[in-house]
Amino acid sequence: MSPDRRQNRPEMRLAFDLTALHDRRTGVGAFAREVLTRVARHDDIDVVGYSVSWRGRNVSDLGPAGVRVATRPMAARPLRELWRRFDWPPITWWTGPVDVVHGPNFVVPPAHGAGALATVHDLTFIRYPELCTPDVLQYGALLRRAVRRGAHMHTVSQFVADEVVDAFAVESSRVHVVPNGVDPIEPGDAAVGCRLAGGDRYVLALGTIEPRKDLPSLVAAFDALAGADHELRLIVAGQDGWGTNSFDQAAGRAHHRERIVRLGFVDDASRAALLAGASAFAYPSKYEGFGLAPLEAMAAGIPVVTTRTGALPEVLGDAARFVPPGAVDELAAALAAVLDDSPARSALVTAGRARAARYSWDECADGIVRVYQRLC
Repeated sequence: MSPDRRQNRPEMRLAFDLTALHDRRTGVGAFAREVLTRVARHDDIDVVGYSVSWRGRNVSDLGPAGVRVATRPMAARPLRELWRRFDWPPITWWTGPVDVVHGPNFVVPPAHGAGALATVHDLTFIRYPELCTPDVLQYGALLRRAVRRGAHMHTVSQFVADEVVDAFAVESSRVHVVPNGVDPIEPGDAAVGCRLAGGDRYVLALGTIEPRKDLPSLVAAFDALAGADHELRLIVAGQDGWGTNSFDQAAGRAHHRERIVRLGFVDDASRAALLAGASAFAYPSKYEGFGLAPLEAMAAGIPVVTTRTGALPEVLGDAARFVPPGAVDELAAALAAVLDDSPARSALVTAGRARAARYSWDECADGIVRVYQRLC
C-alpha cells in the first residue's frame, strides 16, 4: 500500500447490524439509529451496515449518510441456527474485512480476526422466558456462543451488566456499561393530544403491547380510579406485539372500557402531542433493562408512575413514583396521587426533567466508540 493510501485509510472499519431499523421506531431501533447516526460522523471510522434479514434486499436506504451498505441478502433463520452452533459463516462474507462488528440487538455474528460487541438490553429471555417469542428465546444460545469466541458485551445499565456477568459467566472486564440517551422532546401541541385522547384528562402509556409491559394491570388500576374520576381516560399508544389479546381482553372486561383508548402506533408529532397533554404517564413493567419511555415522559414534563423492578430504580432515581410489579391497588393509589395538582406532583415533574437531562445520545455514542477503540 502506498504512503498516501495508508494515510487516508480510516483507523477503524466497523460492521454494524441494521436489522432493527427495518421496523417502526422501538427502544432497540431508537438505540441503533441514534448510535449509528453519530458513529457515522467520525472521519476515522468506515462503517458498513448489514441486515440479518431477507429484507436485506431493501436495506440500501436504511443507513444514514456516511454508511456503506452490504446489500447481499442474509436469511435470518438459517444463519442464526448456524451461529448458535458454529463460528461460521463470518459476517465478512457480506461486509468485507472489518476491525470490529457490533450487533446492537443481542446478536453479534462471527467475524474472523475482528473484535465483536453485542448490545444486551435486558435478559427477559432468561428471567422471564414465558414472556418471550420463540425468536427472542434464541438470544441466550447465540450470546453464549459469542462469549465463547471472545465477544464483549455492551449493556445499557449496571443492573443488566450484573445480570450478564452472572448468567454467562463472563469476566466483568468484557462487559461495558454505556446508558442510552434520551431524545430532546420537541414541544407538542397539548390540544392535539387531548383531541387524540378524546378528553382533557388522561393517563398515557406508550410502547409496544407485550406481556412484559403488564398493561392488563394498568387497565385494572385505571378501572379502580375511573368510577370516582368521571373525566379520566386511559390512552395506550403503541404497535401491536405479542400480548395484544391479553390487553384487549382486560380492556373488554373493564367497567369503564368506553374510556380506554388504544391508538396503535403513532408518529413522532402525535407522540409529542400526547405527552404534552397527558396528566400522568404509567409504565407498569414486570422487568426492564433500562426504561427509555418513562425518561422521555420525564423530559416532556409528565409525572411518571412505574414499577420498582429491573433497572428502573437505577435509571429513574427519585424522579418517579414507584410501586411493586403487579400491585394493582398500589398502582391505582400512585396514579391518583400524581393526578392531583399538588406540590408532590410539581416536585416529580421538576425532578423528572433534571433526571432525563442526564442522558444524552451523544454521550452514549461516544461511550460506544470508546469500546470499539478498545476492541481494535
